[in-house]
Amino acid sequence: MEVVETAQAAEPLHAQLSSFEQVRRASGDLEEVFANPGVDNESKIRVAKEIADRLSIGDLGQRILEVLIRNHRINQLGPILEALRLAINERLDRAIAEVRSAHELTDDERARLKTALEQKIGRTVDLQVATDPSLLGGFVAKYGSEVWDASVIGQISRLKESLSE
Repeated sequence: MEVVETAQAAEPLHAQLSSFEQVRRASGDLEEVFANPGVDNESKIRVAKEIADRLSIGDLGQRILEVLIRNHRINQLGPILEALRLAINERLDRAIAEVRSAHELTDDERARLKTALEQKIGRTVDLQVATDPSLLGGFVAKYGSEVWDASVIGQISRLKESLSE
């Protein structure tokens, strides 16, 4: 964040480095090359540059990858990107809500859920949605330590608890 100065400028950098991380993690061979202390840094940098060029990663992104390789931190790129995402969101006053839904949400359902969560949280919300058929219906939304359970399975569990009291 200090290098790019603004959260808006950090977002494309985050996207570029995330694409590199996806490629690195998808290939067992690449993970092995970057984790292997027997492979010299210059070779790792050449490999990273080749991948970065194919992914259209800019000069700043490539310099960051080089610094991470030279400092033996390239394998921590995932957690570094998570921390960068948190810093970007904090500066943009944006929250990420993790949502599990029983079925794929329509655009209208996403928009209504986003609006409802923004009103509850008091910030702009980005949704990370995953489908979870075990919920039977509805959804479970999580932001930080807060959880909103509007799933059928959650309602059944609450009903079961109330009947056993």
